[in-house]
Amino acid sequence: MNELTGLQVYKFGGASVKDAAAIYNLAQIVKHHADGPLVAVVSAMGKTTNALETLFQLAFEGKDYTTELQALRDFHLCVAAELASPPFSLSTQPAPRVLTELLTDLTDQLATVGPGDYDRQYDQVVSFGELLATVIVAEALGAQWLDCRPLIRTDRNWREGRVDWPTTERSIRSVLPPLLAKGTVVTQGFLGGTATGVTTTLGREGSDYTAAIFAYCLRAECVTIWKDVAGLLNADPKIFPDTVRYPEISYRESIEMAYYGASVIHPKTIKPLAERRIPLRVKSFVDPTAEGTIIHDCQHPALAPAFIRKTDQCLISFESKDFAFISEENLEVIFGALAQARLKINVMQNSAISFSVCTDFSERRVAKLLEILSEQFAIHYNSGLMLFTIKNYDAASVAQLTAGKKLLLEQRTRGTFQFVCE
Repeated sequence: MNELTGLQVYKFGGASVKDAAAIYNLAQIVKHHADGPLVAVVSAMGKTTNALETLFQLAFEGKDYTTELQALRDFHLCVAAELASPPFSLSTQPAPRVLTELLTDLTDQLATVGPGDYDRQYDQVVSFGELLATVIVAEALGAQWLDCRPLIRTDRNWREGRVDWPTTERSIRSVLPPLLAKGTVVTQGFLGGTATGVTTTLGREGSDYTAAIFAYCLRAECVTIWKDVAGLLNADPKIFPDTVRYPEISYRESIEMAYYGASVIHPKTIKPLAERRIPLRVKSFVDPTAEGTIIHDCQHPALAPAFIRKTDQCLISFESKDFAFISEENLEVIFGALAQARLKINVMQNSAISFSVCTDFSERRVAKLLEILSEQFAIHYNSGLMLFTIKNYDAASVAQLTAGKKLLLEQRTRGTFQFVCE
């Protein structure tokens, strides 16, 4: 394959495609800022993923979901019709054929939901958010719509598919260049597929990762993530006042921030870009001409402390029932059970006779963990907690963030301070 000179990958999240006006703004960004071949990776519109999760849960529990399904159907058809009408007039089709076919497919898919593999069925339903959004955006841009599921090959690790990189790279490098020679390609974030063609997802908010996958495979010149903020900030402006924008930041620093839960970038995004030295820009779709942030291979002075908050956390403590010390053999069993229950550790800490971990809360997964380990350990857990992380902390930032909070667990390293609180 000949290399695609100047290839750009743009990623647009849910807020940038939340309605017809937002999609019109996206079209202006592509028109005025994209220079050369472009792959546009698009997320589900607005809160569509949440709506699909609700639909799936109702179907799984055997409850009526007619009203919710109709609302989702009406929303997408209304946006498509608005884009075909003044003042936008971006499309010639009020309801593109593929859009109506996908809505029918969603209805059929929901009818099959029932007792069985929860996570596998989840992927089949929730994936429709990206499929519906990209059909509408492709029509608005006059671009080519591409189903990414046959290209991004994953295993059967439902809800967090692991990418088969050699197969994925061969597929993308075979299919994309001829399409890009004809113009812009619009495809889905978050989605993949197994070798047998079953849909998988790459993890919640995984569209950033998809953009990195395409960029890595196609040797893109740059990836740009379009957000509703001015760039990569030291904190979420919806939670923390007086945020600071980082003009540039290294791959290593951004990987650590993403790992700890910084909401701007999906944790898996940076590694493939860093391997091929592809810069990542974070820019504002509200003000596309603003500088934003560039994440690349660079050296920079000490950064302002970064404040990161993760909600809906669960603190789980394991104690040996005979008051014996927590040994390496105990930890091996606990780690194995956590992996089996698919609970990821955000913080861990041990004492003589107990071991504690903080994870994202999932009632089903915690129940599975208890089922596996309750005979061997006394297990206690608290849910509804928050995990705060301060990257590049100092005494002032620690005092500021811990003031007035009841800390259940705290931990610090040379550069990071974390605590779990109610």
